[in-house]
Amino acid sequence: MTAVVVAGCERCGSALEEGDLRCPICGLAADALRARGLVPVKERAKVVRCDTCGASLEYSAEVKAPRCAFCASVMHVEMTADPLEQAEAFLPFTVEPAVAREALGRFLSEKRFFRPSNLATAAALESLRPMWWPAWGFSAGARVSWAADSDAGSGRSAWAPHAGQADMTFEDILVSASRGLKERECKQLAGAYSLTTQEREPRGPEDAQVERFDVTRSGARRQILAGVEAEARERVEREHIPGRRHRNVHVAVMLSSLETKRYALPAYVLAYRYRDKLYRVVVHGQDAGVVLGDAPVSVAKVVLVVGAVLLVLVALVLLFAR
Repeated sequence: MTAVVVAGCERCGSALEEGDLRCPICGLAADALRARGLVPVKERAKVVRCDTCGASLEYSAEVKAPRCAFCASVMHVEMTADPLEQAEAFLPFTVEPAVAREALGRFLSEKRFFRPSNLATAAALESLRPMWWPAWGFSAGARVSWAADSDAGSGRSAWAPHAGQADMTFEDILVSASRGLKERECKQLAGAYSLTTQEREPRGPEDAQVERFDVTRSGARRQILAGVEAEARERVEREHIPGRRHRNVHVAVMLSSLETKRYALPAYVLAYRYRDKLYRVVVHGQDAGVVLGDAPVSVAKVVLVVGAVLLVLVALVLLFAR
């Protein structure tokens, strides 16, 4: 992933990438650079924003005042005060809507103890909405310092301290910029995308909507750094800590380089109704095997399990009371 550096910040000298609206380090607005034609000008955008979860979608006159694809709440139209970041690369949909519906059917048919036994037959599909959700992709170089306890060299003790440093590079790590999807959902979806399929223009179902970036690159700095630290911790635990067991792992990251890119990632957001309540399921836009969602719980089965546990406890109390 190669970013185009167009100029340096007039206040701190940090590199600005093409499309930056503010300096990612000190936050200085790039108005002066835009006036000199060094940073492309982006217009303020009209978006529809959800009153409940805060997600913002691209506005079109045909959509008017839709319900949010993520949580089904009513959305309102607003004009943004600042220019919005826009996706540089769109990943195409390779899963058709009919395949997404089949994936929902498989999800509802899964045999799990606490689910209602009639879920697959009684649930009714309310909506199926193809979406592109926003994410920052970053590549970085970093010096990582770490410390941990492990069983290597512990002698008579259970643990021994270890520490070290390592130079690491990170390629195409995705960090969510979505408000509509949960962080857990984004992490599970991100691992199944093929970034080599990226295109300049969106390609997918005609009714697909685009969730907009709400933060600049400088505003996403904290999320990106957290993503670097999480990836560094996983590598340290996997590759650098000696021994078979470890605990108290700490990492400190010093970035030496950072390049970012704004992605729009495809997914289907489906809503189904069961006994007058709506539930949400997300199907991956490039891998129909990745399905995340909520399902109702059978009250009768919960009561049955609680009752069985209470009976066992009562039996144990009576047994030991003799």
